[in-house]
Amino acid sequence: MNLFKLFFATMVASLFGLLPLDVFASGSEALAPIDLTATSYGIWAVIIFVAAYALVIGEEQLHMRKSKPMILGAGIIWVLVAIAYISVGHSDQVRGFLNHNLLEYVELFLFLLAAMTFINTMEERGVFDALRGWLVSKGFSLYKIFWITGVLAFFISPIADNLTTALLMAAVVMAVAGGKQAIAGNTEKTKFVALACINIVVAANAGGAFSPFGDITTLMVWQKGMLQFNEFFVLFIPALVNWLVPAMIMSFFIAKGNPDPVTEKIIVKRGGYFVIVLFIGTIAMAVTFHNVLHLPPMLGMMTGLGLLKLFGYYLKITGENSAVENDTHAVGRWDIFSQLERAEWDTLMFFYGVILCVGGLSALGYLGLVSGLMYGDLGATNANILVGLLSAIVDNIPVMFAVLTMNPEMSSGQWLLVTLTAGVGGSLLSVGSAAGVALMGQARGVYTFFSHLKWTWAIGLGYVASIWVHMMITPL
Repeated sequence: MNLFKLFFATMVASLFGLLPLDVFASGSEALAPIDLTATSYGIWAVIIFVAAYALVIGEEQLHMRKSKPMILGAGIIWVLVAIAYISVGHSDQVRGFLNHNLLEYVELFLFLLAAMTFINTMEERGVFDALRGWLVSKGFSLYKIFWITGVLAFFISPIADNLTTALLMAAVVMAVAGGKQAIAGNTEKTKFVALACINIVVAANAGGAFSPFGDITTLMVWQKGMLQFNEFFVLFIPALVNWLVPAMIMSFFIAKGNPDPVTEKIIVKRGGYFVIVLFIGTIAMAVTFHNVLHLPPMLGMMTGLGLLKLFGYYLKITGENSAVENDTHAVGRWDIFSQLERAEWDTLMFFYGVILCVGGLSALGYLGLVSGLMYGDLGATNANILVGLLSAIVDNIPVMFAVLTMNPEMSSGQWLLVTLTAGVGGSLLSVGSAAGVALMGQARGVYTFFSHLKWTWAIGLGYVASIWVHMMITPL
């Protein structure tokens, strides 16, 4: 009955022109934006974007989720775009620009939704608790756990993407500290979690920078065909330097104590290890879809999500539950959709707002103007270094999206440089990368914008060192 209602509503909307039948047509045709930067519409669009992002930065003080101002700002900016294009007699172009931006967002949204669902399922199956128990049972100190989680974040992120890796490692750190209740009011644990989260963000972003699958920005560069799959691995040494420099500095401030002993019995629930295998297989499938079949990596991730859903159905019909193993009172309650619901929806909606805001500014001609100023006047090297600094302020995803939209003429060495700077430059501030934004939500009140800001100077040293190393080993 619900399917019939959906079909009927869609057909009625189409008949009355509310939902054009070619709504899913590609909007990626080469449309040239009209320069409307000097108009009142363009000026107001910039003001709206700046105001919305100011509210995002003030999330900690305002206690308002970051997605709210960005979604509203995106809507207002596109209204201004539509009015501006109508005023110059080119209203037919607006939909093409919007469809292009929506396609970019949908691919990102579905990719992240699948990854987050896998992470949530592994957490529910007790995988992270088991990892925490293993770390503690081995007698590792907080100092060693700081380094272990950093190393794991650096080497897992090239495979599992930096956002997924950061969420996984942060879950381990939070578990080692005893959870949010144990952290609250404990100065030593708060400091450890904050430093560990900063280390994870820097390590995950750095590790993701040398893999086409490791970061959303590298994924975008790879999808656009600016660099081949194997070319990204040239960035391994610069990325390693980027992480090691601030990690060594911060490690001197980690307490040498041990985490609280694990008293409860930790059991990985049935299917937990298979979900790990399925996740690795899903990542491999996403890479194969893109490299061999020339399909978006998102399709591979969603196919893997479909397999996870089928596995969840198998667990359900065989009597699996979300409580204790073999608890007959809870048989059949477990549902994969509950893990889907636990995705970081605020983060996903934030990306929607950011991508559409930047897309709207591009349609008004601002990215063309910025491209001329940066790559024309400053030169490619200086411009690409500046891109990294900008990505710390405006999030590296819209910044890289803007660079790809500008599409400046550059060598592969310069594209590698901007891939590096956009990936690791986002580590300078907590709001500069998907990993940082997600961890602010996961460790809310402990890992914050200002706790990260205290160590920006150390991260900046790593940023400079990584650029220097890249320029030494790769011709620009």
